[in-house]
Amino acid sequence: MQDESRSTSPLLEMRGIVKTFPGVRALGGVDLDVRAGEVHCLLGQNGAGKSTLIKVLAGAHQPDAGTISWLGAPVTLGNPQAAMSLGIATIYQELDLVPGLSVADNVFLGREHSRLGFARMGSANKAAAGLLSRLGHPEIRPTAEVGSLSAASQQMVSMARALSQDARLIVMDEPSAVLDNEEVGRLFDVVRDLTTQGVAVVYISHRLEEIRQIGDRITVLKDGRTVATGLPARETPTREVISLMTGRTIEYVFPERRTAPERTGTPLLEVEDLALRGSFFGVSFTVRPGEIVGLAGLVGSGRSEILETVFGARRATTGTVRVGGRTLRPGDVGGAVAAGVGLAPEERKSQALLLGDSVYRNISISSLARFARGGFLSSGAERAAAQEQVRALDVRPQDVDREVRTLSGGNQQKVVLARWLLRDCQVLLLDEPTRGVDVGARSEIYALVRALADRGVAVVVVSSEIPEVLGLADRVLVIADGAVVTEQPADALDEHRVLDLIMEGTTHAAGAGPRGTHSEGDVA
Repeated sequence: MQDESRSTSPLLEMRGIVKTFPGVRALGGVDLDVRAGEVHCLLGQNGAGKSTLIKVLAGAHQPDAGTISWLGAPVTLGNPQAAMSLGIATIYQELDLVPGLSVADNVFLGREHSRLGFARMGSANKAAAGLLSRLGHPEIRPTAEVGSLSAASQQMVSMARALSQDARLIVMDEPSAVLDNEEVGRLFDVVRDLTTQGVAVVYISHRLEEIRQIGDRITVLKDGRTVATGLPARETPTREVISLMTGRTIEYVFPERRTAPERTGTPLLEVEDLALRGSFFGVSFTVRPGEIVGLAGLVGSGRSEILETVFGARRATTGTVRVGGRTLRPGDVGGAVAAGVGLAPEERKSQALLLGDSVYRNISISSLARFARGGFLSSGAERAAAQEQVRALDVRPQDVDREVRTLSGGNQQKVVLARWLLRDCQVLLLDEPTRGVDVGARSEIYALVRALADRGVAVVVVSSEIPEVLGLADRVLVIADGAVVTEQPADALDEHRVLDLIMEGTTHAAGAGPRGTHSEGDVA
């Protein structure tokens, strides 16, 4: 990317943008300018105003004050169509795809290929296939039902939709959150290709190492205001960026591990020869009280499916799961919860939270029996119990009647954890616990997980970030192509060794042939 080839006059200018919702001022005066052909990185903690700002830019929210200019002329983005007509495309972190439609239908939704009023599906399928090939994913079929795809594949479909609009500015909100390293590399290739053609990209990510690789300039938001803008992405020290985001210096500090003798004793969770057709096979491990076990592997390796099968959300093909010596019935979520197992899934908004419901109901939902009084729920008791958890976990704002959708990603994750704290679970399964969570909230979640382990909870953690697995876990299982390739203490591994083991395991599995005997498993 050649900075000198880019125009110095802004493609987009936003000045003094203010947006207020009932009870909260989301934006209190934000300035942003983006040049054609640059990658402009937008940083800030959860709740800093990034999501609100990009919704204003996308025409989904109307600002209460401030001005927006496009190519030097003032514009009003009264609705998403107005933004799209200028050439502004937005790829949201929570994908806005329609599950019942095909890939091609989603790519061209609202802009269907037609002639004389009749849909031209062949033309749409061919165009969608071309866009997906450009993204490095020719294996995604345009005729496939989009709801059947993995989260990573759905992300690619959403990107193909943006590319199909001939956009001049593309907003990417946490685009790498569900991608593995290879897919992130392909994404960066696409971004570089776009910028050489003069397309501007606003890139939002909590992964600061990505900003160094792909970014040109940085704007930092804090508490709904711009605290710095135009910073060079590669030259600005990480410590300075974090200090701007948080108002204080924060490092990725992991809590101190407990010593091995304190983790001896009878295993609380025992997984023996567990298999799920099409996902994984022969998985065995144990977790003792107070121990954190990490599962490291690439997207698609089977790591998330392992957690879901242990929890009963997927019905195991073979194998046994025991909690406290009690064998769990395959595919029985209720039985797992009754035995003391809790799951914080990867997709918290679609799989864990009731977005339109209150914070207190989201916390109490797995413990409703304890709040029953004569066959009726005591909402006062629910609120009081939830308020106690909200205070303990420092959920912000501390309003248990607020809709959970209005909270930042980090605070939503705390609500999910509060649910299982209230339930007094013995085994906690965490899938991507810090996905989309800012640097400040990460440290808080790490400390919370360690505190739970110190109380005797057995914890299993899955994360796409290998340093996170190594820093948080006591023991690590490396997963490749649905199998455990090694199990070692976390302090005996480093990131390069884990990646080597993953690659060796994947190569070995590929040489052994496809997992034809492990076809698609059942979902409970």
